[in-house]
Amino acid sequence: MFKFSYKMLFIFSLMFGTLVSISSMSWLSIWMGLEINLLSFIPLIGNKKNIFLSESSIKYFIVQAMGSAILLFIIILSFLTENMNLNLTTFINIFISSIMMLKMGAAPFHFWFPSISEGLNWINNLILMTWQKIAPMMILSYSMNLNYLIIIILTSTMVGSLGGLNQTSLRKLMAFSSINHMGWMISSLMFNENIWLMYFSFYFILLMNIFLFFNFLNIYYMNQTFMMMFSNKYIKTIFFLLLLSLGGLPPFLGFFPKWILIELIVSKNMYLLIFFMIMFTLITLFFYIRITYTAFLLNNKKMNWMFKSTLNKKNLKMLIIFCLFSNFSLLLINLIYFI
Repeated sequence: MFKFSYKMLFIFSLMFGTLVSISSMSWLSIWMGLEINLLSFIPLIGNKKNIFLSESSIKYFIVQAMGSAILLFIIILSFLTENMNLNLTTFINIFISSIMMLKMGAAPFHFWFPSISEGLNWINNLILMTWQKIAPMMILSYSMNLNYLIIIILTSTMVGSLGGLNQTSLRKLMAFSSINHMGWMISSLMFNENIWLMYFSFYFILLMNIFLFFNFLNIYYMNQTFMMMFSNKYIKTIFFLLLLSLGGLPPFLGFFPKWILIELIVSKNMYLLIFFMIMFTLITLFFYIRITYTAFLLNNKKMNWMFKSTLNKKNLKMLIIFCLFSNFSLLLINLIYFI
């Protein structure tokens, strides 16, 4: 009865820490919220029976604790320089932005992100790639340096697209995909927070649907997709459409926020920036398609003797209905908002 009660406690504490950070009026309260969030996420991913989960939890703690220590040092430094009448605003803003990039795993501070993602299960990866980015991104909006953020956007989109090309692990591949999407989310945050909220909501819903498929079918590597996943034509079709939508291919749902963001960046006359963002995002479509192309090119009925299907058809139908309903609801809400 009480097997997972502690997880619910830490999930609520995780959400509370994020809400404290984004609603605080002082830097010290922001730091406290980030620490509550960190100390709540560690017990969720730690597991003494699994060495990979334990390794990931230690790595995550070390990186986040280092970022929090530097943030606290910068907060104290800003108080001292304010009393001394020293103008170090640009320096402090760049440092705070760098710390937030480190905490959310944006390039070039992404060194920890794929390796930690590799050791987590799909549910923890969903939390790491979505909820754990809310507080750092909102804090990033408080201390923006336009030229510095443009460099981060270009680096994130480039690393996220090129880093996923030679990956056979689906968790690392989705981690590099998340780094690429961070470039788009940071650019939307740089111009309009409402567009960032819309982009993040689309990204969260699409990623949740994809990770639920992965978790339901218990697959973690590229070579497992053919053997377990594509025995059902409905899984094959819906999952392929979800991947294309996450990649932002028109006319799918994921293209809608990117379309609005492209129009906004073009209106700011930043043609070179949006050109490179689109070019690198097209590369991510390649490894999204690579996950599913074998099922469309080969006749998998000839391979049925190699494994026994263990899919629960009732749960599968519920999962498919949930994916369709969530995507349709998201589209309807945003259409109503813009109309």
